[in-house]
Amino acid sequence: MRLITKLLIVAALCSTLTVFGSTSDADKAIYKRVDALMKKMTLQEKIGQLQQLTGRKSEITGPAGEKMNTAEFIRRGLCGSMLGVKTAKDVAYYQNIALNESRLGIPILFGYDIIHGCRIIFPENLGISSSWDIAAIEKSAQIAAREAASMGIAWTFSPMCDISTEPRWGRVSEGSGEDPYLGAKIAEAMVRGYQGDDLSDPNTILACVKHFAAYGAPQAGRDYHTVDMSRRMFRDRYLPPYRAAIKAGAATIMTSFNDFEGVPATGNKWLMRDLLRDELGFTGFIVTDWGATDEMRNHGVAANGKEAAKLAFDAHVNMNMVDADYIKYGEELVKEKQVSVKTIDLLCREVLAMKFRLGLFDEPHRYGGDRYKSETYLPENLEVARDVARKSMVLLENHNATLPLKGSERIALIGPFANNRKEMSGAWIGFCEHNRSTTYLEGLQARFGKDNVVCVEGCKPFSAIEGGIAEAVAAAQNADVVLLTMGLPNSCSGEATSLTSIEVPQAQRDLLDALDNTGKPIVVLLVTGRPMDVGYEVERADALLVTWHAGTMAGPALADVVSGDFNPAGRLTMTFPLNIGQVPIHYNMKRTGRPRRSLEHTQKYTSRYMFTPNEPRYAFGYGLSYTTFDYSDLRVLTPEVAMGESVRVSVKVRNSGKCDGTEVVQLYLRDDVASTTRPMRELKGFERVELRAGEERRIEFEITPEDMSFWTINEEFAQEPGSFHVWVGHDSNATLGGEFAVRK
Repeated sequence: MRLITKLLIVAALCSTLTVFGSTSDADKAIYKRVDALMKKMTLQEKIGQLQQLTGRKSEITGPAGEKMNTAEFIRRGLCGSMLGVKTAKDVAYYQNIALNESRLGIPILFGYDIIHGCRIIFPENLGISSSWDIAAIEKSAQIAAREAASMGIAWTFSPMCDISTEPRWGRVSEGSGEDPYLGAKIAEAMVRGYQGDDLSDPNTILACVKHFAAYGAPQAGRDYHTVDMSRRMFRDRYLPPYRAAIKAGAATIMTSFNDFEGVPATGNKWLMRDLLRDELGFTGFIVTDWGATDEMRNHGVAANGKEAAKLAFDAHVNMNMVDADYIKYGEELVKEKQVSVKTIDLLCREVLAMKFRLGLFDEPHRYGGDRYKSETYLPENLEVARDVARKSMVLLENHNATLPLKGSERIALIGPFANNRKEMSGAWIGFCEHNRSTTYLEGLQARFGKDNVVCVEGCKPFSAIEGGIAEAVAAAQNADVVLLTMGLPNSCSGEATSLTSIEVPQAQRDLLDALDNTGKPIVVLLVTGRPMDVGYEVERADALLVTWHAGTMAGPALADVVSGDFNPAGRLTMTFPLNIGQVPIHYNMKRTGRPRRSLEHTQKYTSRYMFTPNEPRYAFGYGLSYTTFDYSDLRVLTPEVAMGESVRVSVKVRNSGKCDGTEVVQLYLRDDVASTTRPMRELKGFERVELRAGEERRIEFEITPEDMSFWTINEEFAQEPGSFHVWVGHDSNATLGGEFAVRK
């Protein structure tokens, strides 16, 4: 029975996989053209298709040791792709060199980091994930793709599918949080948004799943650092979003900077060949991260660039980003029979096939031109950005119903992010035009009137301003309510922004202290790209709203939320710790042999801290609303099922407050007894439900055999019989539960 169930699950995983092989008539025609072209290509030109260069004006060492600029590489057929080219004019310039000045006229594939928007900037990805709105997330990626295509970009290095429980790591801002189930749903949505259902559509672009693999678990939270985990942990906790993105048809994969089981990902045969291609069925092409091939020398597994290139070739990594080791050493490795011509042909064939699928050979200038004039900043797309931004904001505290504002208050908007256009955007904003962003001040003045909103900076993110606190206090004393922006600037999000403290900087806390002494109600607007330790702020604030770096439409989105025009429905997708000593902390921790039984349980020899609770400040899935929701009458409709059958669960959800609102109904599952240790609970379903005040609705979930499966003691992804607990509720601390059994 177990084998049958395993086969059913594998079939389900593969059923919607977009196969870039030669099965369809269209692909057969493409590969016929690819093979005809490759017969004309020299070995050097084939290796050239495997090299990605940057648009930066710099000289690179070529295969013969000579210094060449990018244009010279292109003329000699030694460049298959470029990244970092920012204008449609420059895209056309380099493309024309490839088409008209190289021997075979093979078009270039242009890529860029389109991470959370192109011209229109959406909230940083961790913020977007907090909306739990899969359709809105897909739409944001679709808009980003359309704008990027109009700028000349045919390939984005997104989505980032790295699960992370490490708030010290700056790149959490680029991902979807700590949960593999939610991360998988978001990964699928972003791939669909970028690629659509037809890559030849000039408004779609290639997605790139990154960073393969386990990049989100760096030791000590330090970027580029080593990763060390069991394969079982990797398969259960970290693999699902990558797998889901591949299942959704992601065209490309990016290698990660870290090692995995002692082997850097870029040269890791098990990751790139055994797992990615053979097991997961990926048939697109793989690109390294920036300089990752040559960096294998720093890892200590290659003595020089030649050895590094061999490792990457052997792992069947198609494209080398920037460091030029492929074109420097590729021919030499083939001549010495260290790398086979067959390998080069295979890697080149996959790159060329993708260019044909995009239509670059038939219409090489289909991306870019003057299209950006009519395709960027479309009013309807700006409204989508506004909607996503307000859905992403998470209300964590709201004492005495401080929010929403009544509309007649005099507002003192204070802090380093209050009227800072640049700081609305976050990290990874290569095409952003900051002058097009709306500030919190502009949004609030448009909603409440210019005369009702006074703005004072008060301090810089990390330093005081002479007279700043006094000016802020004066503004607060003349106001009815203080909206205080606090948090971390753009520069503290994204790559190479690891921190050892996730507290709000002291200069901002000094400002908060002074404002607290005025006795005026204080709403903290937390501007951040990561979870933070906000205990100090919580003790002094009347309300706390996480706004993230909200993007181009930050101002109107904030005004919508604080005014009550939009009822906040954001829910955390990463745990907020009590303090950094709890990190890494996440809701789906493994069960332990000596658990602490309850909050009051203080027996010494249990898994607990001496002076700090185990529990976080804000749990995964948590977030408040201006209304309240009650759960009741949970029913397990199928209390006993056979292996391979689904379980159905329903629950009543009622809006028990006085205003309409949206609840994110969350379902969690625990396998009571299994062949390996399992998490205390795991998210296995969710639904955004809009309910009018007083409205009640029954919500039904299906728990599939795949949802109940895991990497078993027999080293297979399979379902096991036994008893299960299920909970449905507001967040990962849901208490309304039931049970069911799976029989053999």
